[in-house]
Formats: sequence, C-alpha cells, structure tokens
Amino acid sequence: MITTERIIYCINPDCTNPINPLKSRVCANCQTALVHRYLWATGGSAAKIPPGTMVANRYEVITHQIWLDTQPGLLPEIPEELPNEVIPYLRLYYERLHLPQAYGYIRSFEGSGDDILLLENVPIADNGNLYPAIANAWEQATAVRQVYWLWQILQLWQPLLEQGVANSLLMLNNLRVQGWCVRLLELHSTTESLPSLPDLAESWQPLVGSAKAAIAQSLQHIIKQMRSTEVEFEAISTQLNTLLLSSAAELPLNLEVAGATDTGIVMTRNEDACFPANSDDLKDRLVPHLSMVCDGIGGHDGGEEASQLAVQSLKLQIRALFGELAAQTELITPDLWEQQLEACLRVVNNVISASNDKQNRQGRERMATTLVMALQLPQRVQAKSSKGSATTHELYLASIGDSRAYWITRNYCQLLTVDDDVAAREVRYARSFYRQALMRKDATALTQALGTRDAESLRVEIKRFILEEDGILLLCSDGLSDNNWVEQSWQNYALAVLNKQLDIEDAVHRWIKFANQKNGHDNTSVVMTLCNVSREYFVSLTYAQPQVEVIAAEQTLDLSLEEDAPIVVDVDITAQEATPTEVKQPSRSKALVLFGGLLLLLGGTTLGLLIWWQLQPQTFQQFCRQLPGVQQLCSQNRE
Repeated sequence: MITTERIIYCINPDCTNPINPLKSRVCANCQTALVHRYLWATGGSAAKIPPGTMVANRYEVITHQIWLDTQPGLLPEIPEELPNEVIPYLRLYYERLHLPQAYGYIRSFEGSGDDILLLENVPIADNGNLYPAIANAWEQATAVRQVYWLWQILQLWQPLLEQGVANSLLMLNNLRVQGWCVRLLELHSTTESLPSLPDLAESWQPLVGSAKAAIAQSLQHIIKQMRSTEVEFEAISTQLNTLLLSSAAELPLNLEVAGATDTGIVMTRNEDACFPANSDDLKDRLVPHLSMVCDGIGGHDGGEEASQLAVQSLKLQIRALFGELAAQTELITPDLWEQQLEACLRVVNNVISASNDKQNRQGRERMATTLVMALQLPQRVQAKSSKGSATTHELYLASIGDSRAYWITRNYCQLLTVDDDVAAREVRYARSFYRQALMRKDATALTQALGTRDAESLRVEIKRFILEEDGILLLCSDGLSDNNWVEQSWQNYALAVLNKQLDIEDAVHRWIKFANQKNGHDNTSVVMTLCNVSREYFVSLTYAQPQVEVIAAEQTLDLSLEEDAPIVVDVDITAQEATPTEVKQPSRSKALVLFGGLLLLLGGTTLGLLIWWQLQPQTFQQFCRQLPGVQQLCSQNRE
C-alpha cells in the first residue's frame, strides 16, 4: 500500500493523541521526544519493495531496504523459536558498537514466502541515509584513520569467525564508516569453508593499493604476511598495532578534563563518586589521563562507601601502573594492558567484598558499585616522521554495570559501552531479541557490579580506542543517561564546548542541572574530557612517578558471598562458548608487565587492606587483628 501522509507515533503509552507529522521531533500532544528508528530490511524480498510502501501498517519504506518504524513504542513481531540466522546477532551483542542488532521479523510479505529480518543499530544517519561504504570514504581519510579502520576489522575477525559470519568482513560494501568507527550493515553466514587470513588480505588489497603514502609500504608488507599460510593472527595484530600507534603519534594530543557529582533533588545522600570531582582533584598527577564514574549500591551508607572505595583504590593502582609504564622499553600490546586493568579491577572488587564481610552485610544490605573508567595510556613509540620518539594516543575504557561512556564530535554522539543488565544478558545468551528482553520486569536489573561477589565471578569489559580526532569523552552515571537524555541533549552541552561557546567545567555543571530537571530521582555524576589533536595544540605527557610500596600478601582471603546477594551475577560459562585460541608467548619485557598485573591480582588483598586502612582506620584495625598474616602490617600502621 502506497501512502501519501507521512506520520510517526508517540512512544508514550498514555498519550491521548499520539499521531504526529514525520518531521516532528517532539509529540505535539504530550511533548515526549519522538523516536525515529531506522531499520535495515535484509534479503532479496525486501530489496524489491519500492519506497513509499507501508509494510504491515507500521513500517514505511524510505529507500532501498531502509525502513522507518512509525510505531516504535510497540514490540515488533518476534518468532517463538529463534531462527539460526539470528543467533550470531544475539551472541555478538557486546560488539554492538560495530554490529547491528536483530529487531524483528516481517512474515512472508505479500506471498513472497520469505521472512524479512529487520535490523536496528545499523549504520544509518539521522536523515535516513546510509553512512558511506569504507571504499568510498577511504581516499579522503587520513593515514591514521585508514590504519585504524583496518585494525577494527582485524579485531572483529576472531569473534565473527567463531560465530560463522566472518564473511561479513570480506564484503567492502557491507563495511560502513561513521567517522572513526567501522560498522557492519548486516551479518552473512559462511556457506562453505571458513574464510582465512589470506581471504581477508585479498579483500584489503583494493584499499591498501590507494593508501596514504606514509603507510602504504607498511600495509603492503602486512598484506604479504597475511597471505602466508604460516603466519599467526597475533603476529599480524602486533604489526598492525605498531603501525597504528606510530601513525597516531604524529598528531599532538591535548586533554582537558572536568567532572562533578550531585545528590539530585530527591535523594538525601550521594552514592555516586567520580574522578576528578572538584578543583582539588585537578591538581592530581593522574589528571587528565584518568577519569572515572561510580554509582554505589547498598543499604544504609553502603553505596557511598563502595563508590569511594573503588575510586581511591583505582587511583592508587593506576599510579603504580604508570610506574611500570615508565620502566618499559618496548611497546606493550593491547591484550596485555587489558589484562593489567582487569587485574586492577578484580583487586577493587575484593576490597569492597572484604569490607562487606567485615561489616556482616547480607543480601540487599551488601554494598557494591558500578564503574566506568577511562585511561589514556601514553606509551613511548617511534614516530614515522623525523621527530623520533612520541607518545601513543591509546584510550582504554573499562565498564561494569550501567554507568556509561560516550564519544561525541560535532557530527555524532556514539555510545561506547554496553549496560550489564538482565536484558543484555538474555540477548547475549541467545534467549531473546533485545526489544523482547526489555519487556521483562527485571530488564534493567544489574548483572555485574564491583563488590557483590568474589572476583572470579566478575566479567570485565575493556576496550581500546585511538584518539585521532577532536571530540569529547563523556562518562556519566544513569542519573544523566536514563531515558536517553544524553542522546537528546548532547548538542546543547558537548557541542557547545567543541564550538568554544562553553568552557568544559561550565558544561559539566549545566549538564548536571539539566539531568536534575529530567532525571532528578537519582544522583548524577558527569566527567568530560576534551580531546584535541589539532596542530595548534600540544601537550607533553611526562610523569613524575609517585612512590608506591607494594607489600606481598602472606595470606589470601575467602571472599565468596552468600547466594542471596542483591545482584544476579552473569557468569560467562556456557555450553556454547568457543574454545580459547592459542596465544603466542610475549617477549620478556611484555611478560614483566603481565607479571606485574598478575602480582596485583594475587597481592591485591593486601593492597586493598592498605586502601581500607586509609579510608576506614577503625574497622580496618578490628579486622586486621584477626589475620595473622598481616598483624605486622597492623602494628606498623598503629605506630
């Protein structure tokens, strides 16, 4: 059916007049923000449906296979038994920054006999147009961005290979780019044998043939290596990573950060914590390279205590990490840094858990905290130009719970993290579509938090990014992000900073005030980092290393919790999990860094006790006297 009237429905179920013109952004009746959800319709049947057609009295065909859901408040049609073709989309949910999500089905449209799978989170701009294919954007991209795009494809190779959809990465028209980010239009299952690295090299050859001169020779060498049947994935990853970091090091990097936390207009205490949180924090040598937001959970004052413990513990450990960084003479690979950071977070987890046990907190009284942390890690790297040694532009993001990170430029706002909640767990275990999972009463209940259980139950999401464009990294608690208010308001605050209409500190406080008006039921924390790589800026990333004493643990603690902990732990052990791939042995210097991370994990209980002693000396002394292995430490602390 062809329609001439273009309308969209309000998502507010209580709206008495939900019909609005398609161009409207706010419902004329109830002032609720209208959702314009563009979908990608897969398959040959969808490709034949002309623009202007209204499908199932709901979906308007905008252009070739791009549909608009005019009733986004309604649940799409979802089959009771999930088809095999949709399973990879679900299991790869935590790669949603790069991959689309399954949305719903259209059954046998007009007798075609083919079901149409609809995908959301697709590379479609707000105006309903596809983002450009990588091949079309390639020649206009900078050298570092060209390498960065290839690096992202390589990082997707293994997870897509495990799900049998790695062919999706061999089709250049299927690879779209939104600024720095590579995004796939859809997933294509492997019909015969699994593709190999030589196949990936062959798909890259047209791009590498027109790469920027500064990187062309190095990329050709990598392509040659990939075509060898004896080369290992880790070797290619290391070579491409080295080229990426040295290319990015050609750019200057200026970082400016500001943060604040607020109780809100309803709550009586603030269970959030962030770093930096005030002008005194800006004097810390970790600024501007470390930022974090924690949202505490727990009865009485537990949430406030947990979030503060997390912030103080992580600051101490990152200082020690920077000490190790200064001693390194070789470039450390992202996987080893991720293991380091994961070890640090497991220490924090056990610090909070031990405090729970000492205070006899049970069930919902046990305290915990969410965390989103950003660490700009400046390794020394040999730059390709004559300026010689420079620092890398690496940014590591760690997230546990539902505190979020966003990357914002003048053109877009991208959510970088995935909430650890029941809805996400159901999708990742291939039990339901995301929109279906959202209908559960416990959909937003957390499945991960620091401190609820032993560290072995913790699943940590850590991602590495490269800062190669001007933008703002936003970390925030759900006091701001609830109800999609970041997506609806970023142009008023972040864009104003990028356009130099607001300074970053003023923007933080204004954004918090806005959050109190819209989501005032909760505490709000906001940390903004302005990242500028423009040539007129330069910052020297040199550290005066803090003195950190690490005392080896003489006794480990049993930090397991009771079964009635308030948060459902999302343990990642399932029958469908893939066998881990074999990893090459790191070089001696890299092994030292990894050893340092493991030492942090093994000795983390004692390090945590030191932090506890600083924050809660009275309860620490009572607990300390019960542990023979640390009585000497207790005695030293009393002196």
